[in-house]
Amino acid sequence: MSATLSGQVAIVTGASRGIGRAIAEELAANGAQVVVNYATSAAEAEEVIARIKQQGGEAISIQADLGQLSDVDKLFQGTLENYGRLDILVNNAGFMRTIPLANVTEEDFDKHFAVNVKGTFFAIQHAANHMQPGGRIINFSTSVVGQMFPSYSVYAGTKGAVEQFTRQLAKELGPKGITINAVAPGPVDTELFRQGKTEDQIAHLSGLNAFGRIGEPEDIAKVVLFLASEQSQWITGQTLRANGGFI
Repeated sequence: MSATLSGQVAIVTGASRGIGRAIAEELAANGAQVVVNYATSAAEAEEVIARIKQQGGEAISIQADLGQLSDVDKLFQGTLENYGRLDILVNNAGFMRTIPLANVTEEDFDKHFAVNVKGTFFAIQHAANHMQPGGRIINFSTSVVGQMFPSYSVYAGTKGAVEQFTRQLAKELGPKGITINAVAPGPVDTELFRQGKTEDQIAHLSGLNAFGRIGEPEDIAKVVLFLASEQSQWITGQTLRANGGFI
């Protein structure tokens, strides 16, 4: 286990599977004590913790629906009660449905914005109030913000807001020694990505970047590790499009 993040405490939201799981495991493998947040997937979260501990790392799980402010409070209170500090926040939790404009309901709209925008914003607020100097906040956007894909309007709209939080808060958090950046993946091979897509569609998307494949969760986790480390101390307010040249 590397000691790159030794002694640091990291919250990874939406960490029970997919990209979030890979991030939690990567940070733990580099010495961080990790809070594995999940909304409903308790069994999967415990699998992540078991794997981290098998590799010699330290982790706990905390259930919290980031669309509910009371649950955001619970997540941070639980972290501080268990570890007494916070150094890294990865706002990975998100909600996505591809819906044509004509079919978007108020419920669809509100669910996207509750988790992706409200949850992210108030998690940032909590982190800024409790982080150690030199803290790292890493938000999640999407490379779809730079594309024009049918049926992604609501989801991409939420991530546009996240990118603006990242930009506008950089100078507000800088005097505290906290950096804030966003990662914007392209297509990544997760259960969520594959849901509802044919192999032909996946092959087409694979051909849109420079390497002829879709990303792996570990590709994104390594970018997050860089942004969480001291090597990234001169980077803030930026969105990194980790997409293999997708756009």
